Amino acid sequence: MENNKNIKENNIKANKENKEELKLIPKVQEYIEYMLQVILKLPRIEKFNIGNEYKTSMYQTLENILMMNKVEKGKRTYYLNKIDVYLICQRIYLRIMYKNKWIDQKKFEVAISKIAEIGRIVGGLIKYYAKNY
Repeated sequence: MENNKNIKENNIKANKENKEELKLIPKVQEYIEYMLQVILKLPRIEKFNIGNEYKTSMYQTLENILMMNKVEKGKRTYYLNKIDVYLICQRIYLRIMYKNKWIDQKKFEVAISKIAEIGRIVGGLIKYYAKNY
């Protein structure tokens, strides 16, 4: 009886983890689509400087999310930490763009909120894998 209870609890945890991982890909895709539109409207020089750095960081975030889903569960923390670092870089890039008035406040707030939402999911997954694997 006790064994069945443990199996049920583990299945519930696994389902929660899978739902979080599945939410992550469409959220990142939506975020990338939004940011590509913002980057296209940057001043010409900045579009090719900070815009390219930002795009590279976003694509690396997506690649690491996809890789995380392909590796065994014990190694996922490594990829989640890489994703977290890329999100931190993107926040910094956004602050630079906003501070230099290359993007307006509304675009800044929307982008920051999208990053924050992704960051919450990633943070939850980091805690989950640190605790369970």
